[in-house]
Amino acid sequence: MSFFNRFFHRDEQKEVVPPAEQPEVLPIDREIDALYQALIDLIGTDSLVIQAGRMNAMNLLRSSGRCERVLALQRILDEDPLLHPAPREEDLPEVLQRLTERIAEKRARKDIEDRIEKKVNEKLEQEHQDYVDDIRKQVIKEEKSDAESPQDAEKRKKLEQLDSIHLTQSVMELLRPRDFSEIVGQERAVKSLLAKLSSPYPQHLLLYGPPGVGKTTAARLVLEAACKKPSSPFREDAPFVETDGTTLRWDPRDITNPLLGSVHDPIYQGAQRTLADSGIPEPKPGLITEAHGGILFIDEIGEMDEMLQNKLLKVLEDKRAYFESAYYDPTDPKVPLYIRKLFEEGAPADFVLIGATTRDAGHINPALRSRCAEIYFEPLTPKHIETIVQNAAAKLEVALEPGVAALISEYTTEGRKAINILADAYSLALEKANGEMAGLTIGREAVYEVAQVSRLYQFVTRKARHTAVQGHIFGLGVAGFLGSVVEIEAVAFPAREKGKGMVRFNETAGSMAKDSVFNAASVMRQLTGKDIHDYDVHINVIGGGNIDGPSAGTAILACIVSAVTGKKIRQDVAVTGEISLAGRVRPVGGVFEKAYGARQAGIKTLVIPKENERDIPEDLLGLDIHAVETAEEAFQLIFEGE
Repeated sequence: MSFFNRFFHRDEQKEVVPPAEQPEVLPIDREIDALYQALIDLIGTDSLVIQAGRMNAMNLLRSSGRCERVLALQRILDEDPLLHPAPREEDLPEVLQRLTERIAEKRARKDIEDRIEKKVNEKLEQEHQDYVDDIRKQVIKEEKSDAESPQDAEKRKKLEQLDSIHLTQSVMELLRPRDFSEIVGQERAVKSLLAKLSSPYPQHLLLYGPPGVGKTTAARLVLEAACKKPSSPFREDAPFVETDGTTLRWDPRDITNPLLGSVHDPIYQGAQRTLADSGIPEPKPGLITEAHGGILFIDEIGEMDEMLQNKLLKVLEDKRAYFESAYYDPTDPKVPLYIRKLFEEGAPADFVLIGATTRDAGHINPALRSRCAEIYFEPLTPKHIETIVQNAAAKLEVALEPGVAALISEYTTEGRKAINILADAYSLALEKANGEMAGLTIGREAVYEVAQVSRLYQFVTRKARHTAVQGHIFGLGVAGFLGSVVEIEAVAFPAREKGKGMVRFNETAGSMAKDSVFNAASVMRQLTGKDIHDYDVHINVIGGGNIDGPSAGTAILACIVSAVTGKKIRQDVAVTGEISLAGRVRPVGGVFEKAYGARQAGIKTLVIPKENERDIPEDLLGLDIHAVETAEEAFQLIFEGE
């Protein structure tokens, strides 16, 4: 009986066969037994029995026929229970050779796997030991009574000493408006702002206006007032998060994004050590989450990166900030719950956006503009600046010499700048008084000294006059929500040869302004019968400014007509409006801001296009405003004696 038969029948009652009747054991039988023994050594007896059962080879194993036992071996090694028929006797040597090679391959593979497994176990054991050692060191460090080194103790002591030193509040903080009554010249804007934020459905807002007129302060005060109204959704502790669009820098990979938040991946600097060691990324919510339930105020939002504006737009729609990282594994059980929640649900970002800008609306993302209400803050007049200066002087408990507030108003149109000038003058006056604050008075000389040191120039100069002048007119321009008068002058001489006159205009003027000259020449010929080519005409914009745009068309026409005909132009009148070839005065932009510029220059009468009539109130700044449709109507107001 073969080895394997003896193995399987070791517990059975065996029949005693006389030696003479025992079958002859051939070398091939020994080879088959050797293969079975090698397989048992490789996978074990239990595994062999299980595998034989799965491959339907148990009966074949018990067979006395060597061909059946070899078939069983084939089924086990090939893992094919349907393998059939059994090999023939003459094919056995070849089959056994192939099976021997198969077992040799399995043994070689197992040896490699055993070596790898051994190395893995050794590595795991070493890492475990290292981890235990680290924990032991940490525990020992925590248990040490003197955990702080002398060097660390000295540095901590220095920090505590620095914390004990406090200066008084800055002058700008002291003079910051505390209620709506201190926000001068913005009554309509503040009223609109309060109405939009106090509603049960507050709106996102964009605030336009010149710098230093109180946009940021108004937004902060309006939030405080809105929190107290029962109709407002803001809680009393609603946050007011302020940032600047010019400083909001971000990485396209979102490694750093202070506005929307970022992810500290474990391979980057700044990742929490415990998370980095485990390969877990950590989301860091940004300012939009800090502003949740309150106001996110972005100053100079027009300077913010366009791509970042698009990302902010997505947050306004979702009211959540979502995070992504290639290192996040949702199946990792070691991921903390708060990190899992941030990745899967995002961070809350339900806030009201208020963006402020000194630039025009064209610099704001159109999609962002469409989701925001827009409020325009008005430029400050000299009277407004005087009021701001007087209020600030009262807070400083200092007297002003007569004319000081008016003098400061000549150097700036910004409330913040006016307060800075006053604060500098206050410091000079206090220095001259040897620090004696009682009875301190700020004089005009202190303001002049501040202006000289800071290289300030008078922003507001009175240009209007009562005497009419030939070939000189005041047009109107606007830049950055600040209006101003534009002085245009012209002279005309009869050409040496009729019809071959020359027309010269500022080289710095834009193409549209130059086109206005030729439009004006055509209209002049229609109205006066005079041909500009019969004259050498020189038109000049005083100061050499770029007045590219059609709004100076009516003013250029009147100036050329005055130079050619000799009619004098009133110098208390300012004009704006495009002139068409038909002599009609067409509408222009920025009329509201232009009115402020005219008033600052001492202008009494303002001539505007009829279609701009509703852009400004009739009684704005005490100006006599006239809306006209044609050049003839404008001439009646512009020329003396018309």
